[in-house]
Amino acid sequence: MISSNDFRNGVTIEYDGQVWQVLEFQHVKPGKGSAFVRTKMKNLLTGSTIERTFNAGERVAAAKVERREMQYLYESSGEYTFMDTESFEQIGLSADQVGDGVKYLKENMTCYIVLYREAPISVELPNSVELAVTETDPGLRGDTASGGNKPATTETGAVVKVPLFIETGDRILVDTRTGQYLGRA
Repeated sequence: MISSNDFRNGVTIEYDGQVWQVLEFQHVKPGKGSAFVRTKMKNLLTGSTIERTFNAGERVAAAKVERREMQYLYESSGEYTFMDTESFEQIGLSADQVGDGVKYLKENMTCYIVLYREAPISVELPNSVELAVTETDPGLRGDTASGGNKPATTETGAVVKVPLFIETGDRILVDTRTGQYLGRA
Protein backbone atom coordinates (compact mmCIF):
# COMPACT_ATOMS: atom_id res chain seq x y z
CA MET A 1 0.00 0.00 0.00
CA ILE A 2 1.12 3.52 -0.74
CA SER A 3 -0.12 6.76 0.78
CA SER A 4 -1.42 9.55 -1.46
CA ASN A 5 1.15 11.78 0.30
CA ASP A 6 3.90 9.66 -1.34
CA PHE A 7 2.67 10.21 -4.93
CA ARG A 8 5.41 11.28 -7.35
CA ASN A 9 5.50 11.49 -11.14
CA GLY A 10 5.88 7.97 -12.54
CA VAL A 11 4.47 6.09 -9.50
CA THR A 12 2.22 3.19 -10.55
CA ILE A 13 -0.86 2.26 -8.53
CA GLU A 14 -3.81 -0.12 -8.77
CA TYR A 15 -7.08 1.80 -8.71
CA ASP A 16 -10.55 0.52 -9.67
CA GLY A 17 -9.02 -2.77 -10.84
CA GLN A 18 -6.75 -1.04 -13.36
CA VAL A 19 -3.06 -0.08 -13.44
CA TRP A 20 -2.44 3.68 -13.39
CA GLN A 21 0.70 5.81 -13.61
CA VAL A 22 0.74 9.21 -11.91
CA LEU A 23 1.57 11.86 -14.52
CA GLU A 24 1.04 14.95 -12.38
CA PHE A 25 0.21 15.53 -8.73
CA GLN A 26 -0.44 18.53 -6.55
CA HIS A 27 -0.77 18.65 -2.75
CA VAL A 28 -3.47 21.17 -1.82
CA LYS A 29 -3.97 22.57 1.68
CA PRO A 30 -7.07 24.77 1.64
CA GLY A 31 -7.53 27.33 4.39
CA LYS A 32 -10.66 25.56 5.55
CA GLY A 33 -11.08 21.79 5.52
CA SER A 34 -8.64 18.92 5.17
CA ALA A 35 -5.75 18.64 2.71
CA PHE A 36 -6.04 16.60 -0.48
CA VAL A 37 -3.95 15.45 -3.43
CA ARG A 38 -5.08 16.30 -6.97
CA THR A 39 -3.66 13.87 -9.57
CA LYS A 40 -3.65 13.26 -13.28
CA MET A 41 -3.18 9.56 -14.05
CA LYS A 42 -2.71 7.48 -17.20
CA ASN A 43 -4.15 3.99 -17.55
CA LEU A 44 -1.22 1.79 -18.64
CA LEU A 45 -3.50 -0.81 -20.23
CA THR A 46 -5.77 1.47 -22.30
CA GLY A 47 -3.75 4.70 -22.51
CA SER A 48 -6.63 6.88 -21.27
CA THR A 49 -6.05 9.63 -18.71
CA ILE A 50 -8.19 10.78 -15.80
CA GLU A 51 -8.01 13.39 -13.08
CA ARG A 52 -8.76 12.15 -9.56
CA THR A 53 -8.64 13.75 -6.12
CA PHE A 54 -7.46 11.71 -3.12
CA ASN A 55 -7.74 12.69 0.54
CA ALA A 56 -4.36 13.37 2.15
CA GLY A 57 -3.05 10.12 3.61
CA GLU A 58 -5.50 7.92 1.68
CA ARG A 59 -3.91 4.55 0.96
CA VAL A 60 -4.02 2.79 -2.42
CA ALA A 61 -2.40 -0.41 -3.65
CA ALA A 62 0.98 -0.02 -5.32
CA ALA A 63 1.14 -1.80 -8.67
CA LYS A 64 4.04 -4.20 -9.12
CA VAL A 65 5.39 -3.27 -12.53
CA GLU A 66 8.75 -4.38 -13.87
CA ARG A 67 10.90 -2.40 -16.29
CA ARG A 68 13.06 -4.66 -18.42
CA GLU A 69 15.80 -3.40 -20.75
CA MET A 70 15.16 -4.55 -24.30
CA GLN A 71 16.41 -3.84 -27.78
CA TYR A 72 14.06 -2.86 -30.62
CA LEU A 73 14.57 -5.18 -33.60
CA TYR A 74 11.97 -4.55 -36.33
CA GLU A 75 8.35 -3.80 -37.27
CA SER A 76 6.24 -6.27 -39.25
CA SER A 77 2.53 -5.90 -40.05
CA GLY A 78 1.96 -3.40 -37.24
CA GLU A 79 3.76 -5.49 -34.61
CA TYR A 80 6.95 -4.15 -33.06
CA THR A 81 9.45 -6.82 -31.99
CA PHE A 82 11.76 -6.32 -29.01
CA MET A 83 14.49 -8.61 -27.64
CA ASP A 84 15.47 -9.02 -23.99
CA THR A 85 19.19 -8.14 -23.78
CA GLU A 86 19.85 -10.80 -21.12
CA SER A 87 17.76 -13.85 -22.08
CA PHE A 88 17.44 -13.03 -25.83
CA GLU A 89 13.69 -13.72 -25.56
CA GLN A 90 11.61 -11.81 -28.13
CA ILE A 91 8.22 -10.20 -27.57
CA GLY A 92 5.87 -8.34 -29.89
CA LEU A 93 3.93 -5.18 -29.07
CA SER A 94 1.13 -3.51 -31.00
CA ALA A 95 1.28 0.09 -32.18
CA ASP A 96 -1.18 1.03 -29.40
CA GLN A 97 1.16 -0.37 -26.75
CA VAL A 98 4.15 1.49 -28.19
CA GLY A 99 2.11 4.71 -28.45
CA ASP A 100 3.70 7.92 -29.76
CA GLY A 101 7.13 6.32 -29.38
CA VAL A 102 6.64 4.77 -32.84
CA LYS A 103 7.87 8.06 -34.34
CA TYR A 104 11.25 7.73 -32.62
CA LEU A 105 12.02 3.99 -32.76
CA LYS A 106 15.18 3.03 -34.62
CA GLU A 107 16.46 -0.50 -35.18
CA ASN A 108 18.83 -1.74 -32.42
CA MET A 109 17.67 1.05 -30.06
CA THR A 110 17.73 0.16 -26.35
CA CYS A 111 14.59 1.01 -24.37
CA TYR A 112 12.58 -0.29 -21.42
CA ILE A 113 9.48 -2.46 -21.69
CA VAL A 114 7.03 -2.08 -18.79
CA LEU A 115 5.62 -5.45 -17.68
CA TYR A 116 2.61 -5.97 -15.42
CA ARG A 117 2.04 -9.55 -14.25
CA GLU A 118 4.62 -10.69 -16.84
CA ALA A 119 2.59 -9.12 -19.70
CA PRO A 120 4.08 -6.18 -21.66
CA ILE A 121 1.94 -3.05 -21.43
CA SER A 122 4.06 -0.13 -22.68
CA VAL A 123 7.46 1.10 -23.87
CA GLU A 124 9.69 3.73 -22.22
CA LEU A 125 12.07 5.35 -24.70
CA PRO A 126 15.27 7.20 -23.81
CA ASN A 127 14.64 10.90 -23.09
CA SER A 128 16.36 11.92 -26.34
CA VAL A 129 17.27 10.21 -29.60
CA GLU A 130 19.67 11.08 -32.41
CA LEU A 131 17.93 11.19 -35.80
CA ALA A 132 19.03 12.11 -39.31
CA VAL A 133 17.06 14.77 -41.20
CA THR A 134 15.83 13.26 -44.48
CA GLU A 135 13.81 16.19 -45.80
CA THR A 136 13.57 19.90 -45.03
CA ASP A 137 13.39 23.19 -46.87
CA PRO A 138 16.81 24.51 -47.89
CA GLY A 139 18.46 27.07 -45.63
CA LEU A 140 19.08 30.56 -46.92
CA ARG A 141 22.09 32.80 -46.46
CA GLY A 142 21.78 34.77 -43.25
CA ASP A 143 19.69 32.19 -41.38
CA THR A 144 20.50 32.26 -37.69
CA ALA A 145 19.77 30.09 -34.69
CA SER A 146 17.19 32.54 -33.36
CA GLY A 147 15.67 33.44 -36.72
CA GLY A 148 12.69 31.04 -36.69
CA ASN A 149 11.71 27.44 -37.29
CA LYS A 150 10.82 25.16 -40.16
CA PRO A 151 9.49 21.58 -40.30
CA ALA A 152 11.97 18.75 -40.89
CA THR A 153 11.19 15.08 -41.54
CA THR A 154 13.51 12.59 -39.82
CA GLU A 155 14.60 9.09 -40.82
CA THR A 156 11.83 7.57 -38.66
CA GLY A 157 9.10 9.74 -40.20
CA ALA A 158 8.72 12.15 -37.27
CA VAL A 159 8.21 15.80 -38.21
CA VAL A 160 10.15 18.17 -35.93
CA LYS A 161 10.36 21.97 -35.88
CA VAL A 162 14.04 22.88 -36.34
CA PRO A 163 16.01 26.14 -36.72
CA LEU A 164 16.43 27.53 -40.23
CA PHE A 165 20.12 26.55 -40.50
CA ILE A 166 19.43 22.77 -40.29
CA GLU A 167 19.79 21.05 -43.67
CA THR A 168 18.99 17.64 -45.12
CA GLY A 169 21.52 15.07 -43.88
CA ASP A 170 22.20 16.80 -40.54
CA ARG A 171 21.89 14.71 -37.38
CA ILE A 172 19.76 16.23 -34.62
CA LEU A 173 18.75 15.37 -31.06
CA VAL A 174 14.99 15.13 -30.41
CA ASP A 175 13.24 14.95 -27.02
CA THR A 176 11.01 11.82 -27.16
CA ARG A 177 8.67 13.15 -24.44
CA THR A 178 7.79 16.43 -26.16
CA GLY A 179 8.95 15.93 -29.77
CA GLN A 180 11.03 19.11 -29.65
CA TYR A 181 14.40 19.81 -31.27
CA LEU A 182 17.22 19.81 -28.68
CA GLY A 183 20.27 20.53 -30.81
CA ARG A 184 22.70 19.13 -33.35
CA ALA A 185 24.21 15.73 -32.65
